[in-house]
Amino acid sequence: MGLKDNRPVGEHEFYCCGARVLIKGGKIKVLTEPRIKQCPLHEMLYGTKELNKASVENSVETKIQTFGFCCEDRAFSDSKIVPYGSSEIISVCMKKKILDCAVTVCEGAGTVVTDNPRLVQAIGARLTGIVRTSPIRTTIKYIRKNGGTPIDANTAKIDQTQGILKAAELGFHRIAVTVASFDSHSIENIRKVEKKHRFEAAIFSVCNTCADKTDAERISAGADIVCASASKIIRDKIGPKALLQLGVGIPVFALTKLGKNLLLTYLMEFDEKIVAFRTRRLPYIIEARSPKLKDTKNSKHKCSALNQNREKREK
Repeated sequence: MGLKDNRPVGEHEFYCCGARVLIKGGKIKVLTEPRIKQCPLHEMLYGTKELNKASVENSVETKIQTFGFCCEDRAFSDSKIVPYGSSEIISVCMKKKILDCAVTVCEGAGTVVTDNPRLVQAIGARLTGIVRTSPIRTTIKYIRKNGGTPIDANTAKIDQTQGILKAAELGFHRIAVTVASFDSHSIENIRKVEKKHRFEAAIFSVCNTCADKTDAERISAGADIVCASASKIIRDKIGPKALLQLGVGIPVFALTKLGKNLLLTYLMEFDEKIVAFRTRRLPYIIEARSPKLKDTKNSKHKCSALNQNREKREK
């Protein structure tokens, strides 16, 4: 699909390859260097062999021109993009009635509650970690028309705890919720809400390239399914605790019986060949298929600073 005359509207901040990116006034500004040097998945999707600020900007521009990312004419396609993506897994488990609904995030709408599995995939197929966003009228209209409810259409607020509360108010009991690493402090809050209101939350930890030690501890304590992204700390600290792993380059870990059940349910509908074997030790990684990280000293500091600033705003 081509949307060559599209330009983004509003103000949106997000991560791409571990770089923090701002779209404002129709322009792209890459605020930090990417954490990732090279990524086979990114190369497959966007043809980029080595990542830097310029290539990140080009990738974002491709998403704008091709899919209307952050634009009024955003494309919503529920085609499968990656084999083990969170939106792919959630949408399949909703179709199989293992999950009732999902609480996810969409640029231009913020936190969204929906029981439409096709909308879950259409929102999340090519999305990366949205830190903050602003309302886009046409995006919100589409989401509402297709069975989605933004928690605050006036501000496009992102608040996954409030989203799961909204889902419970709407009568859902088995609720998937995505939580990015920079929002990892929400995991404990979601578990408290789950216990108080007596529903079942399936927490998907996503967008973990910039996860730090504190994030890893929170994720380990509360998540059901964890996408390792390009994070070494997630592989090292979370991987050994996994009950099940999907993928060997960008692995997805199930940390709980619920998470394991969701991944196995997804695999039942997976239409490609699979090999399975038991092991005494995880993670199982093939380095040649994994993202390559840059020296993370400076970029780690910037990612951590953003996480700390956001937590202060939330308090």
